[in-house]
Amino acid sequence: MDFKGICEKVTDIARETGSFIRSERQSFSSDKIETKGIHNYVSYVDKQAEEMLVNRLAEIVPAAGFIAEEGTGSKNENGFNWIVDPLDGTTNFIHGLPPHSVSIALADNNRIVLGVVYEVNLSECFYSWEGAPAFLNGKEIRVSDTARVKDSLIATGFPYTAFDRMSSFLVSFEYFMKNSHGLRRLGSAAIDLAYVACGRFDAFYEFGLSPWDVAAGSFLVQQAGGRVSDFSGGGDYLFGRELVAANGKVFDEFGGAVRRIMT
Repeated sequence: MDFKGICEKVTDIARETGSFIRSERQSFSSDKIETKGIHNYVSYVDKQAEEMLVNRLAEIVPAAGFIAEEGTGSKNENGFNWIVDPLDGTTNFIHGLPPHSVSIALADNNRIVLGVVYEVNLSECFYSWEGAPAFLNGKEIRVSDTARVKDSLIATGFPYTAFDRMSSFLVSFEYFMKNSHGLRRLGSAAIDLAYVACGRFDAFYEFGLSPWDVAAGSFLVQQAGGRVSDFSGGGDYLFGRELVAANGKVFDEFGGAVRRIMT
């Protein structure tokens, strides 16, 4: 399969969807927000953006199923699946705050072979496909070469449903506050991972994640020379709801600290 050619089409689709999201934000109001659960919001923009993505992506790989945040389409138990988040960072979006993004990955039996993350506000498109490096708007990107946690800038996300792990998360938060250049919480896991891929962040960790939050971004990190795992150091990060990502030099130290505190 021509993953490069497919990726070129997917980046165009991501940009078009991002343009729709950006234009809708100009007239968006709070009465258009729906609540799916505690701290979990959705709007017609999420739903229409996902419909746009599903319709367009289905034309590229007709046999592929869908794993999408708003539930459009159906998953293939075997073969190809698009893993789609039409608007990662919905809470940011409804408050008019960057970043928020479109995240699209193509999986072949849970092995990601293509990933695209488009940040709407800055029009930054991060992308890669199997066998290729990672790119940002046509320029190759790499993870940072920071070698120690104490010299790292770390990204994380605050849990909004899995409060049973809050105490250990707060311990990790205090540890990294004291032993790194600091922590940042942007509100879009897809962007956190894309920023690790391009070296803006040195490392990222979060729990309570869904596959559409991390599929494209985790692939970008690996294609850019970084490493990804679950909190225990294993490979169950796509559906396991927890993820550690970092450049290759700091990964063992950083992942070890997360594992020691969070597990």
